[in-house]
Amino acid sequence: MYRERPSRLDGAVLWTWTGERLGGVGVLPDGCMDLMWSEGRLLVAGPDTRTHVPGNPAAGHVGLRFAPGDAPGVLGVPAHELRDQRVELAALWPAARVRRLTERLSEAPDQAAALEELAVRAAADTPGPDPLLRAVVQALNAGRTVAAAADAAGLGVRRLHRRSLDAFGYGPKTLARILRLRRALALVRAGLPYAEAAVAAGCADQAHLAREMRALAGTTLSAYTASAKSWTALPSGSSTTA
Repeated sequence: MYRERPSRLDGAVLWTWTGERLGGVGVLPDGCMDLMWSEGRLLVAGPDTRTHVPGNPAAGHVGLRFAPGDAPGVLGVPAHELRDQRVELAALWPAARVRRLTERLSEAPDQAAALEELAVRAAADTPGPDPLLRAVVQALNAGRTVAAAADAAGLGVRRLHRRSLDAFGYGPKTLARILRLRRALALVRAGLPYAEAAVAAGCADQAHLAREMRALAGTTLSAYTASAKSWTALPSGSSTTA
């Protein structure tokens, strides 16, 4: 079962997943990065450009999904360096520090809460989220163009592209496509017909949405909808190990 709740860390989500497979549903790209505890290891899930198919959840996984653009500042690594990857936290932080954190989580009675505390403390030692990039995410998620989002944030398009690579792992056009697809799929899961969901989310038509589904999710709308019906709580952006 997959469950999530808002984290104490601003904009983040704390999630747990155990006990059953996702079937045909993978974890769709979302512009986010995750800090995860899986089978005694601390891992980082980089930003995805395609659907990630998770492995067996029987052992249980917990994770903290940062808001788009926030993780690089906390983890100390540009997002594009981890694009489409799952890496050990020890590859990013000093090994001795990660060993201490791993021991602490191993002994914790509530590993989800312990992971959240780890992230909260790490974030406290950083300057915090970039308000300009948060404004960009908000504008793109509202369906505004990249040029309009850049202008609203007071950034040129080229400068926004460079900053987006570091913050999100890809350029703002890719992020806009990913956010639009997720808006459309949320409407589909809510019961809206494909054509209406496509237009409401900002696609030209149903065919446009179908092409984006193939390109970003690697599946069809009908296959996704059939798989989603078997889930009571679909992951909205979590990532697990392969």
